[in-house]
Amino acid sequence: MLLSHRARLLELWRIAATYRIDTHFSVEEAPQLQPLVRLIRMHPAAWGKKHQPNAIKYSLEDMGTLFLKLGQLLSTRRDLVPPEIIAQLIQLQDKVKSFDSDVAIAQIQDSKHGLGQSIGTLFARFDVKPLAAASIAQVHTAALHDGREVVVKVVRPDIRTTIIADFELLRELANWASARIEVARAIHVIDIVEDYRQVMLNELDLTLEADNTTQMRNNFLGSALMYVPEIYDAAKNVMVMERIQGVPISQIEIFDQLGYDRAALAEKGLTIFFTQVFRDNFFHADMHPGNVFVETPPVNTLTANMAAVDLGHEPRYIGLDCAIMGTLSKDDQLIVARMLLSVMNNNFTAMVDIVSRAGWIPPNTDKHALMRDMKRTVGPMLQKSINDIDFAGVLMQILDIARRHHMSIPPQLMLLLKTLVHVEGLGRDLYPDLDIWSLAKPILSSWIKEQLDPMRNLQQLRQQLPEILLSTIDIPKLLDQGLQSLASQGSRQDSQLREIQQIRADMLNDRRRDWLALAGFVIFIAIATQVIGWLSPIFYLLAILAVVWRILA
Repeated sequence: MLLSHRARLLELWRIAATYRIDTHFSVEEAPQLQPLVRLIRMHPAAWGKKHQPNAIKYSLEDMGTLFLKLGQLLSTRRDLVPPEIIAQLIQLQDKVKSFDSDVAIAQIQDSKHGLGQSIGTLFARFDVKPLAAASIAQVHTAALHDGREVVVKVVRPDIRTTIIADFELLRELANWASARIEVARAIHVIDIVEDYRQVMLNELDLTLEADNTTQMRNNFLGSALMYVPEIYDAAKNVMVMERIQGVPISQIEIFDQLGYDRAALAEKGLTIFFTQVFRDNFFHADMHPGNVFVETPPVNTLTANMAAVDLGHEPRYIGLDCAIMGTLSKDDQLIVARMLLSVMNNNFTAMVDIVSRAGWIPPNTDKHALMRDMKRTVGPMLQKSINDIDFAGVLMQILDIARRHHMSIPPQLMLLLKTLVHVEGLGRDLYPDLDIWSLAKPILSSWIKEQLDPMRNLQQLRQQLPEILLSTIDIPKLLDQGLQSLASQGSRQDSQLREIQQIRADMLNDRRRDWLALAGFVIFIAIATQVIGWLSPIFYLLAILAVVWRILA
């Protein structure tokens, strides 16, 4: 019950009232927020206080990691959030309140490889002031004894308890929504909450992030699209990695000063996304601007005329913070690719057929009505640039269509949708005229053609042939086990059939006895009426009740 989380709910209410976040919303523009605004103003902490600068940022910081993550997601949506709030949310990407550097140093010294060693022994230089602080960790710059410049990432202390408590509350809200809201059931909101809970808990283990980063680095080694820094060392709460030179993707004014082609950068970013999803099946699922950088020249080479500075190659993206990664099954990959391609070809009949074959809609669904609704909602997007697409609005309409047609969207695809929201927001800021459809179509077509290539499938079969041949050794044993299982099941079925037949016979015998008893009772009444002439009404009532009870029993 939500009441079991009343202490946390009261704390969130107090924080919202303390910072008067209600003064940052326009009720006229968003009337649906009116109840929330009234609730905040009722709290004593709000009395006598006025509008406060950066209240949204500070309140989300105090509310905890889960709310910081929500703020980071919204920070990419300039189409949904007013500019003055966006300015605050952007600070949540890497300018969150830092924790005590002494605590960070203690964690570094007590980590797996630093146990018993001073910070001076571990590093030639360690900068006490954090370079950046985010929702999960903060980073410090340092230098190794061989001269390599590094960043040291340290997890915030005691963060796990808060995350677990907040997800308990979120699970209760998901249960409440699933019991009352059909679209919440359609998208499996309970499973989504549970999956994201595990994702965030995994984010606290930097050894997992180090493994993810190494895998993504190997996927893009020598690539002209993206560079992923090297991991030098990692423990559960401390990670040491190569320091890179770049700026966040949101700092477009620097790209203009350096003379970068923003259209080319946007196309490169979209290519990276599709490459991760389809070629590697390993995609970055937390792509807010604090985690996506673009290469820039070294600081000491930047001049007043930065446009004259050259990297020597086209600037690449830099992938950071690989804690939250997504994967799809091969079947889901192919389904998503075929769906996207059918939409790009304006073939919504094929799209509905793909959804039906995937089992996402009930067999009795009106496919023509679903096709018509999807074409009306998604079709207009195909002729627009990214700046003219209300992606979030269209997504909400699609979820509404899913609700009306009882469509079931697999939970693993919701992480991909979340990533798409990030990618679309980044693309909108970087180059609003980007035509995502013309860029994505050849990528998807090429990938699907490759997956369905008979020679490729034959090659895969040839590679798997030794394993297949080895597995044939177990065929006689498996056949024998199967036959024994069938025989055992047949024996159990025979036994169950005999039991059912015996129960049926017993029921028939009971029913015969009931009818004999009823007939005898009727004869007794008839004789008693002839001999005595009449009986008490109470006797008749009891007799009728007894007969009815016996028949219905």
